[in-house]
Amino acid sequence: MLTIGDFAKHGRVSVRMLRHYDAIGLLRPARVDPVSGYRFYEAAQLARLNRVIALKELGFTLQQVRAVLDEEVDAAELRGMLRLRRAELAAAIAADARRLARVEARLRTIESEGTMSAHDVVVKRVPSVRVAELSAVAASYQPEDIGPVIGPLFAELCRRLEAAGVAGAGPSVARYEDAPEGGGAVLIRVGVPVGPGVPAGAAGAYHFDVVDLPPIERAATVVHRGSMDEAMGSFQELAHFVDANGYRSAGYARELYLECPDDPAHWVTELQEPVEPR
Repeated sequence: MLTIGDFAKHGRVSVRMLRHYDAIGLLRPARVDPVSGYRFYEAAQLARLNRVIALKELGFTLQQVRAVLDEEVDAAELRGMLRLRRAELAAAIAADARRLARVEARLRTIESEGTMSAHDVVVKRVPSVRVAELSAVAASYQPEDIGPVIGPLFAELCRRLEAAGVAGAGPSVARYEDAPEGGGAVLIRVGVPVGPGVPAGAAGAYHFDVVDLPPIERAATVVHRGSMDEAMGSFQELAHFVDANGYRSAGYARELYLECPDDPAHWVTELQEPVEPR
């Protein structure tokens, strides 16, 4: 038998915690002295204590821990729970990192207010282009909803192009529309230019759409350098230019990906916002 103090030391927990586990029926002592009230534990009870602590660290409430242990969860099942929880925590950390990056980008935009712009906005005609295209719906136009959709969509399009033996013929492009279901949802269309030998409307043959994007007769354009997660300042530069030069926006901006190395910090993207005179 181990005293409660010795059991606590071997289990790397506090005596106070063991008393609480006893009070709620989660880990009862093997014996309680009827006169002194001292609690004593058996070394074999460390196995249950280890499971209690592991499940608690996985995020289970003590009530849930008790229910799980009553089902006699074995080490293999605990390992599976650990893997699942680890994946959940990794996803949460990644999401927090993306959220922090967006906040930092907005802060940089705030800090640049009132300073001279480093971007040159050019109004020009964007010609028509034939593209292989896939589409999907994002919940909103916010970066946290666009990012998880557009990346896999481009990856799937590239996979299908390779499977079809169709080579790209220029920088890829993304364009946006209000989704038919409304509610702020956005239809994302990603495309890769293809040659004239790929006929338009050939979706059945290639497992992707082939469309001729119409020209934009008048587009306010700016070149953004860096990750698209940090493109807010460039988009807002377009808004300032449009407002200050007698234009109004005629739709979502297209994104033409001029350079896309492995590191998004070195991407070069031209933003093309259709405009018309007010």
